[in-house]
Amino acid sequence: MKMGSANRVNASALAAFIKGEMREKYKIHAYVELVSSMPGQGVASMFSFGHSAGVVQGVLGALEIPVTMVTPQAWKKRAGLTGKDKDASRTLAIQTWPEWRLLDQKGAGQAYADAAFIALYGE
Repeated sequence: MKMGSANRVNASALAAFIKGEMREKYKIHAYVELVSSMPGQGVASMFSFGHSAGVVQGVLGALEIPVTMVTPQAWKKRAGLTGKDKDASRTLAIQTWPEWRLLDQKGAGQAYADAAFIALYGE
């Protein structure tokens, strides 16, 4: 959600999504990418990124959902994406799930693809 000029994770919406039908139908264990700062990123963008990561972990903790932190190297290795370019996960996801139209969006599609491969890491 937009807060001033910053984007923030809507903690209550995330909690409602997890507590909804999803939690009733499935035993949930979250796999979350272990993130860190990257060289060249600005202070404001890193604060926003860290804030979002903290909100996600806080919501999962409050809902008593077990979490496994996964390094990018670990999930990319399992998906066969080690050493590939940044958009390789989206390309592989399009090949794996050709009907998944959200993958067509370059930026957002890459995020969905990464999330899907992190979830498969936990399978």
